[in-house]
Amino acid sequence: MQLFNFLTLALASVAVAAPVSDAEDSNASPALTARADRGSYTVSGLGQRKKDILNAGGNTLDIAIAMLETERMSTDYVYGDAKSYDAANFGLFKQNWGVLRACAWRYGFKGQPESNWNNGNRLNWDVYADVASRWDCQEYYGYDKWMAGHRNGASGLQNPYTEDINNYKSAIQWIENQINSDSKYKWDDTRFWVNVPAI
Repeated sequence: MQLFNFLTLALASVAVAAPVSDAEDSNASPALTARADRGSYTVSGLGQRKKDILNAGGNTLDIAIAMLETERMSTDYVYGDAKSYDAANFGLFKQNWGVLRACAWRYGFKGQPESNWNNGNRLNWDVYADVASRWDCQEYYGYDKWMAGHRNGASGLQNPYTEDINNYKSAIQWIENQINSDSKYKWDDTRFWVNVPAI
């Protein structure tokens, strides 16, 4: 009898701790929904990077994008993100040159040829240019199409609702919801993450 009670309690505790998807519990708060493919941890110095983005005119969406792209919200990744020409990525958000040269007008990227792709390097050291260019392009394309072009370049712009693009967008939205759940997440060293395959 005691063994039966012990097993019942053990199974009940496992059932309570099991991750719940949004589909299973539509009333669950995004901040409280436990899932195996996402979470949070502390990264020393991350709060300063968040402040840099906010001080440059960014918001929690910008923080979420940068947070998903690199662990430290930094530009110390391989130059161009190991890509070149229109596929090269720059800045905290890893914006691709193909999108930047179509719409980032405030810092003069719009209208430049593909061969000038190294000019995107400015975003690696100028957070103001990075934030302004991201907003220029989101305003130009609209939210969904910008996300698609950001995630998958020209092919994303042509087909903005693929499963991969929707998963990427959902990951950013989840991170942004976590940041917005408590104002301290705009300034502290907490990093939220979602497992999204790099492309």
